[in-house]
Amino acid sequence: MGNFFEEKISGRSPWEIAGWVLLAIVGFSGLVIFFGFILMWLWNWLMPDLFGLPIITFWQGMGLCLLAKIFFGGFGGGGGSSHKKESRKHKMHRGIAKSCKEEAKAEISKWKMYDQFWEDEGNKAFEEYVSRKRNEKTEEE
Repeated sequence: MGNFFEEKISGRSPWEIAGWVLLAIVGFSGLVIFFGFILMWLWNWLMPDLFGLPIITFWQGMGLCLLAKIFFGGFGGGGGSSHKKESRKHKMHRGIAKSCKEEAKAEISKWKMYDQFWEDEGNKAFEEYVSRKRNEKTEEE
């Protein structure tokens, strides 16, 4: 498998590639502007009536959005070292799951021998069980 970008652009003209890049930039910008107007509209519709806050402009709405992203969402990047460290609770759950798998494998391996046991001793053991139960019944009467 070659380079991802080489595979995607092979056989395409430079104008087609430039067109797709331009379309992506315009599309992303359009979404940002649309989201900014939605945020501004919701703020101006709800906040002044509910909390007595002032009406905001588009750029103030975009600033609030950026501020909220910084405070509550971060900027991505995988969360740093917190994802690399495995929590004690997660380690415990992983250990329980591992022991359950081992128990299940042991149970399955027992059942693999069941057919052979039944052929070798099953009928004889069943006959002994039936005679024992009949003897117990006759003793009770």
